[in-house]
Amino acid sequence: MKGLYFQQSSTDEEITFVFQERENLPVTEDNFVKLQVKACALSQINTKLLAEMKMKKDLFPVGREIAGIVLDGILPLDSEDPGLCEVVRVHEHYLVHKPEKVTWTEAAGSIRDGVRAYTALHYLSHLSPGKSVLIMDGASTFGTIAIQLAHHRGAKVISTACSLEDKQCLERFRPPIARVIDVSNGKVHVAESCLEETGGLGVDIVLDAGVRLYSKDDEPAVKLQLLPHKHDIITLLGVGGHWVTTEENLQLDPPDSHCLFLKGATLAFLNDEVWNLSNVQQGNYLCILKDVMEKLSTGVFRPQLDEPIPLYEAKVSMEAVQKNQGRKKQVVQF
Repeated sequence: MKGLYFQQSSTDEEITFVFQERENLPVTEDNFVKLQVKACALSQINTKLLAEMKMKKDLFPVGREIAGIVLDGILPLDSEDPGLCEVVRVHEHYLVHKPEKVTWTEAAGSIRDGVRAYTALHYLSHLSPGKSVLIMDGASTFGTIAIQLAHHRGAKVISTACSLEDKQCLERFRPPIARVIDVSNGKVHVAESCLEETGGLGVDIVLDAGVRLYSKDDEPAVKLQLLPHKHDIITLLGVGGHWVTTEENLQLDPPDSHCLFLKGATLAFLNDEVWNLSNVQQGNYLCILKDVMEKLSTGVFRPQLDEPIPLYEAKVSMEAVQKNQGRKKQVVQF
C-alpha cells in the first residue's frame, strides 16, 4: 500500500514529493480507528513550522484533510500516516461524522479552510451581526469560506480581488459583497476605499492575506501589486477593531503600536495548527469540525473545488499546490 510523502531535505526551490510503499498498519489501539480514505484535499506544507516544531523527518506524510468510511477529519500535525493512502490509522478525537448530504470531496476540500475561517472570525475577532469585515483575496479557497461565514453571521463584507477573474467571481456572491476592491493594477488604495465604504469609521475586522512590511523599493514587484502596506491596514481599522494577520513575520514600529493603542485595537495571528498543538482546546476543535460539516450540509458553505483527481496524479498536483499555483482546491478522490 503506497502513500505520498514530502522530502524535507529539499529546498523551497526543489520541492520533492515521492510515493513510498508503506508497511501494514499496526493493530488498532484503544481510541484509534482505521479509516478507509475516500477523498483527501491538498494543502501547502509549512516547512518552516515543521522545522520550528523540531519535527524533522526524511519523509513527511502528505495529505491531512481526509474524508472516508467510517469518519471524517484532519490528521494531527504529528501523524505518521499520509492522508493520500487507501487506509490510515487515526485517533477518534480528531474525527467527526460526515452528514449524508455532504460528498466526500466537499468534506475533505472544506474542512481546513472552514477551521481557519472559524478560528479567525469567531475565536480571534468575535464576529457578530452588523460588524464590517475586510477579507483580503476573497476569491481564494479560504477567502470564499470566510466570506460565506461572515455573511451567515450577518456581517457587512468588503473584499479585494487580485485579478479580473477574481473580481467577477466575487461580484457573483449572494448575498452580495458590499464592495469589491480590484487591486490587480496597483492603483487602487485599499484604505481609502474602506474608509469611503464605512463613512470614515473604518472596518471592525480585517482578515489579511499577508501584508507589505517595507517600502516599494525593498519588496518584490509581484508582492507589491497584491498586498497592502501594514500602515494601510492600521489606517482602515476602526476604533476597537480586530486585525487578524497571516503574516508570521509581521514587524510593528512604535508609531504603529501607538496608533493601534489609540484605537483600542487588537492584533491576532492566524495559525490554525494551534488546535492540534494542545489537548486543552480539543472540545472547541471538535465543535468547529462539526459546525463546518453542518454548514456544508445546509449550503452555507459552498467551497471552490477543482475537478477531483486520481491518486496517480497526486504527486504533480501537490507540487503545484506547494508552489501556490491554481485558485481552486485540489482534492484526490479514491
